[in-house]
Amino acid sequence: MWRRLNSLRGRLTILLAVAALAGAAIYAGVTQWPLPQLLLWMRKDLALTIRAPMQVGIYGGLLASAIVLLPLAFWLAGLVMAPVSRLLRALEGAVASYRDGDFSFSIAVNRRDELGELIRMHNALGQTLREQRQHLVQRELLLDTVVQNTPVALVLTDGSGRVAYSNIASRHLFNEGRSLNGLDFSTLLAEVPEALGKAVEGGKDALLSVEMEGSEETFHLSQRAFRLQGRPHQLHLFRRMTKELSRQEVATWKRVIRVISHELNNSLAPITSLSHSGAELARRGQLDRLPGVFATIGERALHLHRFIAGYASFAKLPTPQLAEITWKPFLDGLALHCQYVLATPLPERPGHFDAAQIEQVLINLIKNAHESGGPQDEVTLSLLEVGNELRIEVADRGPGMSETVLAQALLPFYSTKRSGTGLGLALAREIAEAHGGRVMLANREGGGLRVSLRLPTTLHP
Repeated sequence: MWRRLNSLRGRLTILLAVAALAGAAIYAGVTQWPLPQLLLWMRKDLALTIRAPMQVGIYGGLLASAIVLLPLAFWLAGLVMAPVSRLLRALEGAVASYRDGDFSFSIAVNRRDELGELIRMHNALGQTLREQRQHLVQRELLLDTVVQNTPVALVLTDGSGRVAYSNIASRHLFNEGRSLNGLDFSTLLAEVPEALGKAVEGGKDALLSVEMEGSEETFHLSQRAFRLQGRPHQLHLFRRMTKELSRQEVATWKRVIRVISHELNNSLAPITSLSHSGAELARRGQLDRLPGVFATIGERALHLHRFIAGYASFAKLPTPQLAEITWKPFLDGLALHCQYVLATPLPERPGHFDAAQIEQVLINLIKNAHESGGPQDEVTLSLLEVGNELRIEVADRGPGMSETVLAQALLPFYSTKRSGTGLGLALAREIAEAHGGRVMLANREGGGLRVSLRLPTTLHP
């Protein structure tokens, strides 16, 4: 009950009741008692001549009540509205502070009504905004620290081509360590090697090598367009790849040397031994055994020739000659080289790729599937069209691959076989990327591996 009376509605009800009672009392005092009796007493006993009626009528009572009540009502209204006015002024100041980004403003609470509850909610809102602002500032500082200290040169340009944001690496790359903000990015590109400027003007991701400071530098350029605060912006990322590519190149050469050395030893050691044996047989006059020795030497020499020819074909892989491919003749020709089970219906649309290169890829993949150790009749070939992408999948039911092998299987010259060259999956990757596609590996549920060759369904110029 007390809580209701202490509310704004309860207080206003009490004040209205007081005002009504005061109005009724004034009206009664003017029309009934004591004003008529006082006037009569003054006229009779004091013999004063008063030009006023002994009885005030209804309209006169109302007029007198209004004259007395107006100042009283004005004073009561000011008394009631004073806290509300103070609160409104305080809220106006708080809104102005929030607009200026200052969330430290709070209002003292000394009330227990609705206005007090509003003040407490306002203070809680201010506290929440302060905490969020502090958290955002800390995140911005952390992000700025990371961006400024990253070795990747970052340049953000607005719709007019002027630099809106840059980091330390970009300043050293384009302006000798000085700030880039506000400068015209096209003017800065005129001062760098021409190849780098043309790559930026192309608007696409690129990997390029340029001559800088007397040495060759390799950059990976990544460009993205987006809208920031409703305005178009362009993000340019320049990553130096020279050291990383050098390390990868050295690692690749080491793998190549290991594989070639292993294969040469496997072939040359028997050839050397057989040559010595042939010479010894010739010395002893056992000529009837020489044809077998020479046949074995020829076999090892042919194996070595095929091995070197495989590496040569990988190095001399030509640009794919894209053409429209009818599926049935293509698959019939593939079936002459390897066995597989077609697991899906033929696509309605023809394929668009280099038939010889894709056939070679599929022959290698299907051969690997047969050598996986799974059932031979569960080596499947699937042809799927998903949107603008053609997916050619070769699957088996072998043991699959571990996570480590999956991560390295597409690297050139990587192989898990003792006599493997590491060219099968690497060749598939090279051919797929030349077609504008990619190769993906994944283990199958229930065992086995799925190699997915994903190619675009439209012809490239």
